[in-house]
Parts: sequence; structure tokens; C-alpha cells
Amino acid sequence: MSPIAELSNAIERFARTDGDFATALPALTLHRRHGVSEPMPCIYSLGVGIITQGHKHIMVGDRLFNYGPGQLMLSTFDLPVTAHVTRASRREPLLGMMLTLDIAQIAQVAFEMESTLSPEAGYEPISVNVLQPALLDVLLRLVRLLDEPQLVASLAPLLQQEIIVRLLAGPQGAQLRHIIGDGTPRQRMAKTLSWFRKNFKQALSLDALAAHAHMSPATFRQHFRDITGMSPLQFQKQMRLQEARQLMLNQALDAGQASSLVGYESASQFSREYKRLFGAPPLRDIRRMRDGVDAAQ
Repeated sequence: MSPIAELSNAIERFARTDGDFATALPALTLHRRHGVSEPMPCIYSLGVGIITQGHKHIMVGDRLFNYGPGQLMLSTFDLPVTAHVTRASRREPLLGMMLTLDIAQIAQVAFEMESTLSPEAGYEPISVNVLQPALLDVLLRLVRLLDEPQLVASLAPLLQQEIIVRLLAGPQGAQLRHIIGDGTPRQRMAKTLSWFRKNFKQALSLDALAAHAHMSPATFRQHFRDITGMSPLQFQKQMRLQEARQLMLNQALDAGQASSLVGYESASQFSREYKRLFGAPPLRDIRRMRDGVDAAQ
């Protein structure tokens, strides 16, 4: 059995139905889809993604990435994308995993490796490369570790560090070095986007965000749009709507409860913006998603 097939089997043990599954390791989620999907807005964190079965398209601005088995997707920012499953079936569902990375740990590992080479000129917030066998091996060991929950706290950090070492030493290393150079605009933007994502329920202040990034508001706005393809206000709106959707789907909250929890003061505004992003009002969209999960079961 190939290593990709072994990783598929390991993922499928924990993802037996359609959905996104949290694990004993907070940074690691496992994913399963039984059929193709419509393009769907979502936000990718700093991290790596693997698909072991099935295929996806990822749209970042006007760039389209085809993403499937044998490839590694690296996202270097908390970034809004449009993703959709292009190949999956009940017999061969899409299976995959996402592992978020910590920018401080990346910087520390790069320092210890003396990884001080200047990054290459080209830079993409998201890149898709061939998955190196050694990296696939450690990702497989990480998922298998979930079968030994008593060891996760002790061994997972070691495996996560090995993953970062191999990323920095491999084809993705140049992309990571773009965001860890001390004081560089991209490093400051990466930290600010990470902070922004944790505090998106608060009222937006462009001046405060710019100050957090040590930039003028105009410079910050330009860097923000260059990286995310949208304004800070649009980014905040998408994060709020994504979070509300998950609350309604996973905690059975109604639209009014969810909209209030993510920072909306107007339920009607929430419904309008939700429909604009997801293509249907909240109740119909959540029913559609649950029906899809039920059909897969």
C-alpha cells in the first residue's frame, strides 16, 4: 500500500461521514466530502493542507490552483479563498487534512537551522507543490498518533517541529521565509492578520490595525488588499459570516443568536450579507448543508 493510501486509511478512521473533524491536536483537522460542491468562500489559516483522495480547486484572487493527491498546499497568511470539491463520490470521497502552523515557531526553527538565505523574488500567499516523501511520512505519523491519545501532548510537538523543519528545507521554504524576516512588512502583516482573526468580533478600527502592523493607514490598507484581495472591512465581514455559519451548523443556534455572537447588531443586515456570500438565506443554507451530510450517512 502506498503512503498516500495509508494516510487515506488513517484519516478515514476518524472521518467516517461528511464533515470537518477536530482532533485531540487542536492544530489538526480532518475532512471528508462525498461529492462535488459549489464554489464556497472560506478562510485558510497559516498552515498546510493535504488531499489524499479526490480533487479541489482553490481560487485566490484571480489565481486558480488545482489541488489533489501527491501535492501539498501551503497557506502563509490567514487568507480568504474560494474552494470547491471537483472530484469525489460516495465510493471514493474526498479525504484530507489541514495542519495550522505557528509563525513564532517557524521563526524559531528557521533561526536554529540558520535559515537566513534571502527569500526568492517570487512570492505567493498560497502555493501548491509536490509532496515530498519525507514530509508525507511525518504527516502520516502525526495522524496515526491520534490512535494513542495519551501520547499526543508529548509527541505531537516533536512531529510538528519536524514538519516545520522539512518545510523550511524543502520547496516551500522560500515562501515561509517571506513572512518571518524580522520587521518585514509581510511578517508584520502575518502577525496582524493572525491577531485580526482572533479579534474579528470587535468593532473595526483601521487606525488600530495599522498601528498594530506599525504602518500608516494608507500603507496598511494597500498591503492588506495586495495579500487578501479585499479590504479589512470585507475581510472582517467574511470571518464573521464564516463563524456564524459554523455556530448554526455545529451548535444548532438560530440566525439571530449566531449573528449576535459574531458581532452583528442588525439581524436583517446579517441575513442580507449571509445570502450574498453563501448564495442562500441562513436557514435554507444550513438545511441544505445538513441534508448533504445526512445523505452521506
